[in-house]
Amino acid sequence: MSITLPTRVAEKSRRAECETAVVPLAYTEPEPSHQAGAEAGPVVSLDHVSFCYEGEPTFALRDVSLSVEPGSFVGVIGPSGAGKSTLCSVVSGAAPHHFAGTFRGTATVDGMDTCEVGLTDVSRVVGSVLQDIDSQMVAAGVEDELLFGLENFGVPRDQVEARLAWALDACGIADLRSRDIATLSGGQKQKVAIAAILALRPKVLVLDEPTAALDPASSRMVFQTLRDLNDSGITVIVVEQKAALLAEFSDRVVVLDGGHVVLDGSPRSVFARRGALREAGVDRPRVTLVSDLLSQAGAFPAEKSFLTVDEAVAGLLEALPCAVAAGPAAPMRASRGRAGKAPCPPVTGEPVLRLRDVSYGYERGRVAVSSVDLDVRPGEIVAVVGENGAGKTTLTKLVAGLLRPTSGEVTVCGLDVRRARASEVARHVSTLFQNPDHQICRQTVLDEVTFGLVLQGVDPTEARERARGAVERLGLPAEAAPFALPRGRRQVVALASAMAREPRLLVLDEPTSGLDARERKTVMGAVDEARQGGCAVVMVCHDMEVVSDFATRLVVMAEGRVLADGAAGEVFSRSDLLARARVAAPQVADVAGRLAQAGFEAFSGVSDPRELARVAEGMVR
Repeated sequence: MSITLPTRVAEKSRRAECETAVVPLAYTEPEPSHQAGAEAGPVVSLDHVSFCYEGEPTFALRDVSLSVEPGSFVGVIGPSGAGKSTLCSVVSGAAPHHFAGTFRGTATVDGMDTCEVGLTDVSRVVGSVLQDIDSQMVAAGVEDELLFGLENFGVPRDQVEARLAWALDACGIADLRSRDIATLSGGQKQKVAIAAILALRPKVLVLDEPTAALDPASSRMVFQTLRDLNDSGITVIVVEQKAALLAEFSDRVVVLDGGHVVLDGSPRSVFARRGALREAGVDRPRVTLVSDLLSQAGAFPAEKSFLTVDEAVAGLLEALPCAVAAGPAAPMRASRGRAGKAPCPPVTGEPVLRLRDVSYGYERGRVAVSSVDLDVRPGEIVAVVGENGAGKTTLTKLVAGLLRPTSGEVTVCGLDVRRARASEVARHVSTLFQNPDHQICRQTVLDEVTFGLVLQGVDPTEARERARGAVERLGLPAEAAPFALPRGRRQVVALASAMAREPRLLVLDEPTSGLDARERKTVMGAVDEARQGGCAVVMVCHDMEVVSDFATRLVVMAEGRVLADGAAGEVFSRSDLLARARVAAPQVADVAGRLAQAGFEAFSGVSDPRELARVAEGMVR
């Protein structure tokens, strides 16, 4: 939660240098003219704004001019390091007031020049949800977290309960009201942070990748909540890497690259710019790729591009001949998945990982994992999916030997984790945590990756060479300080450390969270190479496109139990199961499933956009 206490003493030493104005040190109330100006013009206006963090050689934002009208829903997308988080800081007033550096240009919020008023003044207008959730938490309990902001901003007592209850319900976490924050999953913490800001009812809501740690259903719920708030008059500016969500909910999309605005327009106009988006390293909705493929093949009008699943289903049903749907059912088509690659050959051999009737309960009787059976063999990528709090992260900790099961047996490479020392298990298992900052401790990227190998007993010279190879493979700057990198790049640093050890079992908890399109491709390409080399992979992942492209098996969890274990295409076709687990099928699988239900059985099990376009093209022609 981004809250500013009334005192501004701590701000003095950290405030950036504003080259266009002198920032007063005293608290100032907004002048009436500010409010009048706000009614007449944009609620947010950036006029040739540039910002360079203290000690950095280059500007994070470069000559950005942007106006946001009241009631807009603006989506911001771009590669890591493009300046998205800095843009959020400028709009929220954190730059120049909180971050030291050089500020140029003029940023106006609700008629106030952010260099001429205090951060507290801006905070009364702009509510912000930051990328690093742990840094936002100020209380030990969920209810106290929400109350802190309400009390700090002087909300009348008779309004507090209604606002608190509404915000919890809006984020679907009313059942967490009495929970300690330390017991929540990363995704649940994200929802608490959003709820705490919603309770303040700001005029402008700025969110920096609010769904990065959320399950698909919760991600959609957050965006639907943002849309409802937007409909009520709140201006929304949201940084998001999930192009499909921006395409469906935003009325405007801004693409940043290298600190500049490179594209700005309606979702349809922006996502039609295939070449510019590819150059910037930005994804497009998968259904847009389907319509492009059909258009290139001459099977579909170029002007009828798809932005959403509903548009794709309606457009294809209109184009497909009714006679095909009415004819004999075609045999179910096995999903190619895996980005159009042929399915992996059947996996054989003894399991690297074996779980038998495994359960684990935390204090106060809360059961996180219940009666789980699972085998994972060399050459498999087993994706574990489910809603936040389903027990996925607890399962990864049990697999990695970080937790001992309350009952049942976990065996890793023949070692019983209940009896083996953690160091013994660690010789065979590498783990990527949900928060990369929890496992980074060295001064440079190369030192960080080398450190894990040295701890494993590898000769220092050999360790450095192996580390350098992993760093180069993942495109990381070897001499950079890890914590100076964007969060997505820190995630890649942590993964490089895990993979450099060449484990027999690789455990990944949200490996693509916060990564841009290029980074996802690089990271998952490296993971797939490890799989091909015989490594077994267990991957908790909320990105269903990644799951569809790379997983050889899909395990669905809900309330600590395994509901399904099978091929991705088969699991994604079970709408009742997905609804129970609050898992959303990827766009292409969703489109294919709806077409199959409409009688076009040839689409059954298809989850790759190229395969869906090929099937549709064969029917249309």
